[in-house]
This record gives sequence, structure tokens and C-alpha cells, in this order.
Amino acid sequence: MSQYFEVHPENPQARLLRQAAQILHAGGVAAVPTDSSYALVCHLDDKAAAESLRRIRGVDDKHHLTLLCRDLSELASYARVDNKQYRLLKLATPGPYTFILEATKEVPRRLSHPSRRTIGLRVPDHAVTQALLAELGQPLLATTLIPPGETEPLNDPEEIREQFEKRIQAVVDAGACQRAPTSVIDLTGDEPVVVRAGRGDLARLGLSVD
Repeated sequence: MSQYFEVHPENPQARLLRQAAQILHAGGVAAVPTDSSYALVCHLDDKAAAESLRRIRGVDDKHHLTLLCRDLSELASYARVDNKQYRLLKLATPGPYTFILEATKEVPRRLSHPSRRTIGLRVPDHAVTQALLAELGQPLLATTLIPPGETEPLNDPEEIREQFEKRIQAVVDAGACQRAPTSVIDLTGDEPVVVRAGRGDLARLGLSVD
């Protein structure tokens, strides 16, 4: 049975986020709000939790999981970024963008793409996610909360509770989120490639969908 934390969307109660962080430190999987939709998250270094997250979401090891980071200072440990890439990241963060980057050796092999050694990274623009990341003191491993067999992410924390309360350990309810997925941009080649046009404004980054 999952624990249910109702928090203020802009000034979340530190006590409740501390309890949610403890659940994540102990290997739990939680549903949390972001600036695009709700996401499933777990501790970065917990292999069993990462496997559980993939099972709940119904995806295999070829599906990119994303590192949710507080800010760009955390990126250097997990991804190789040159000056040109960094300027683009600075323009886009925090915000509803996910960037595919070349993973560093710090990233466990099980977390990066099995054949490409890439990792998805993003800095969410949501007060609750940011406060939870601050409480944890490290990035979270995340995937958009889309139930297996469906295409739309879940937006209603009550619905998430009903569907997943026996499978995840915590739901952080900050009210409804946006329902649009992030824009996904691959920065592993010579030029940025838009993998998915989502909520993040591509024109702001000087990009477009071909």
C-alpha cells in the first residue's frame, strides 16, 4: 500500500517531502509531479528499484530512463557536454525538455541505453520536484507515468493512487499537472535532433520539427 502525501504545489511541506525522500532512499518507487506530467521515480543507485520502475511502466532496458536533476551543475557527473551543448541546455533549463546525452562512466551501465551509452537528462521547472531533489541531494531516475498499453500520461493523483497503490510505495499529490510530455532532443550527434515535439517550445531553442 502506497503512502499518500498531499503537498502544496508551490510551497510544499518539508516534513512530507522528507518522508517521501526516506521512502525513495529505502528503495521505494514514487509518483511525483513535474512540469510536464506525473512521473515514476526511484533512487539512482538502487538496481532493484530501477527494475521495479521498468516493470511498473511496462518497458524494457532499451527504453531511455531519465535523470531528473536540480540544475546543470549536476549534469557533469553523468553526461559529456561540450560548450555548444551547454549553451542550449542553459537556454532550456529548467523546463519541459529532455536531452539525450552521451553518458559518462559514472552512470551505471544498467541505466544507460544498452547499445548507445546514452542517458536522458532533464531539469524540471516544478517547485515540488525541485524541493524533493534538494531533500535527496542527488538526481532521481524517472520515467513518464504512462500505464502499460496506454499512450497518455496520468495527470490526476487520485487516479494514480487507485491504479498503482499496490505497486508503488508513495504518491506525492500536488494537484493536476500539465498533460503534455517533454520535448526530447538528441544532442549526441553534430547537430541537435528533435526526437519528440512536446510541451517544451522548440522555437525558443532555435529548433524545429522537420
